[in-house]
Amino acid sequence: MSDSTAKVVRPEIGKSIIVDNVATNYHDLGEGSPVLLVHGSGPGVTAWANWQLNLPELAKKFRAVAPDMFGFGYSGSKGRIEDKQIWVDQIASLLDQLGIDKVSMIGNSFGGAITLAFMIAHPDRVERAVLMGSVGLEFPITPALDHVWGYEPSLKAMRATLKYLAWDHGRLTEELIQSRYEASMRPGAHEPYNATFGGANRQANIGMLASREEDIAALPHETLLLHGLFDQVIPLDSSLRLANLLTKSDLHVFGECGHWVQIERMASFNRIVTEFFKNGLKAR
Repeated sequence: MSDSTAKVVRPEIGKSIIVDNVATNYHDLGEGSPVLLVHGSGPGVTAWANWQLNLPELAKKFRAVAPDMFGFGYSGSKGRIEDKQIWVDQIASLLDQLGIDKVSMIGNSFGGAITLAFMIAHPDRVERAVLMGSVGLEFPITPALDHVWGYEPSLKAMRATLKYLAWDHGRLTEELIQSRYEASMRPGAHEPYNATFGGANRQANIGMLASREEDIAALPHETLLLHGLFDQVIPLDSSLRLANLLTKSDLHVFGECGHWVQIERMASFNRIVTEFFKNGLKAR
């Protein structure tokens, strides 16, 4: 087969399933107890871009499922989303179609907010949860998050965005910056992202993603909170507040780490999360 006709392999594209009349792209690896991974909300993000260093490791012990949420990656768009329940319902429908009754969850940033909302809406469907640099409470928007959500496609803007996400800027190769920029420019990628997270009042997005504190405090699930010490996007105080609300929770803060815990502290993340899902929190 010639180079011109060779099929381009895109690891970001997994399986596809129709959820609420819209295609959902998802990855489904491994066997065993199911773990659902919900990605963050950076421009050009996909489930694979978010979790590619973690899915193969988790799949050694669990069935790891990672969808592109509506409006992200290679899933379809619902246009401007003003209610997080749309993403909660997407997860519930996806699990139903995959025949999964109960799941452990990992939520990254935006994905943490959706994980919390799913736990509140469907407490009997969640075993344990990991919230990493999680949204889910009200807080004043940080300059970094304001930039991320206000992203307009350009190499300069993508370079600045990734600098906010990573503590170690040595990881930000020109190849990585270029690839994330191209992902953000893919036809149909920026419009739904900007429609939901852009706009003049990006503080309102935090409120849209927040759950009521009394609902969070009522959650019975064992929850592991992970946060980078130098996270510029989501304040560490947010995870401290969640730790105070969630009665069965532990908080692990990673030094030399920004918002990319699963990347910058990959080995520790994979080990700690695997142990948590296998054995839960240690006896108190």
